[in-house]
Amino acid sequence: MDWGDSMYQGLSIFVLVAVLVVLFYLLRAIRMVPQGYNYTVERFGKYIRTLDPGLGIIVPFIDRIGAKQNMMEQVLDIPSQEVITRDNAMVKVDGVTFFQIVDAPRAAYEVRDLNNAIINLVMTNIRTVMGSMELDSLLSQRDEINLRLLNVVDQAAQPWGLKMNRIEIKDIAPPRDLVESMARQMKAERDKRAAEAEAKATELVSRAIAAGDVQAINYFIANNYIKALEKLATSPNQKVLMLPVEASSVIGSIAGISEIAREAFGGQPPAGQPRRGSVPNTGSGT
Repeated sequence: MDWGDSMYQGLSIFVLVAVLVVLFYLLRAIRMVPQGYNYTVERFGKYIRTLDPGLGIIVPFIDRIGAKQNMMEQVLDIPSQEVITRDNAMVKVDGVTFFQIVDAPRAAYEVRDLNNAIINLVMTNIRTVMGSMELDSLLSQRDEINLRLLNVVDQAAQPWGLKMNRIEIKDIAPPRDLVESMARQMKAERDKRAAEAEAKATELVSRAIAAGDVQAINYFIANNYIKALEKLATSPNQKVLMLPVEASSVIGSIAGISEIAREAFGGQPPAGQPRRGSVPNTGSGT
């Protein structure tokens, strides 16, 4: 009985060890690939196949997982850099690129440090494309720049198993002196338009005066009078608002505006003004 029990115990231990070895072997052979990823399989260091999302089986101790490639669309920021345009203007440019791996083995084995390679590829082509354009074109044709960059970079990245979906220029910063010059030019344009509008209004009022329109004269005087009072009230050293004695005259001049409006409406009161009844109010309440 002792010999039989010992043999039984030894056989049980052997079966238990065999089961553990099989389980370990299976665990080493089974690979779970998450959705959106592809795993490359290497046998003795050589690529043999690619595991798609789901359950994958490899040969333990002979095969191994090489690279785990993200097949989803990815976003990569492009650092800012200085670019010299064709008219010798220095601008600072940065951007962002959207790419997707479509061939996992190429992305894993055709280039080392894929993200760094993409960044340098995009930065180089930004200098090439934008350096061939003038500053005015850079500031006004950003969509065309993005399209040209996308075509060039996508063609260059195809051997790496990539598809470039979008390349966007986020910011183009011209030199400070140029920005200040553009701001002065825009201010001059606004001032010019304001002066032209004021000159046109003065011309219209002058024609009305020449035609004998007294209300136009009242409006012209009241407008300039009010502007003078406004400057007096908004003076930085002004503490007390002085109302001229002729304020009633100013109010009378402003009333000329309503006369002009009444004439424009053909003698009818403007919209919103209640029409006065023809029957006088007797105060009887009936």
